[in-house]
Amino acid sequence: MAFGQFESNSKNSPMSEINVTPLVDVMLVLLVIFIITAPLMASALRLNLPQVDDASTGNPPRILTLSLDAKAQLFLNEKPILLDNLPAALQQQSPVASELEVQIRADQQVPYGEVAQIMAVVQQAGLWRIALVTQPRNRGPGAATATKP
Repeated sequence: MAFGQFESNSKNSPMSEINVTPLVDVMLVLLVIFIITAPLMASALRLNLPQVDDASTGNPPRILTLSLDAKAQLFLNEKPILLDNLPAALQQQSPVASELEVQIRADQQVPYGEVAQIMAVVQQAGLWRIALVTQPRNRGPGAATATKP
């Protein structure tokens, strides 16, 4: 044995073993990616729903309009109202909550916290059909649409 050299039994023969560690690493990464993305691809259900006659009673829900102007003044059907008087006024409008839909129209300048407070008061009054009215960008100022949260 020469000084400073390692002992070698196979005199410069090629390595006959394959290192599978990088292969296992790549496969585990691909498995994790598949596990994460598989539920996202399967979430869109395509259903062929049966067609039936319209089962509605023919009575569309009554609509109440709550408006908040830029100064955060509250209006119920275009009439000014205080926030403290709102639950009683909502109860007077309809004793049956399922018949009533509340559309909230808030000015763009009104803080979101005040709109959320109005929604909470409406829900505490027992009304769960709430729509936020917005205006699409491509239409004129007279058009408005309602979006339900």
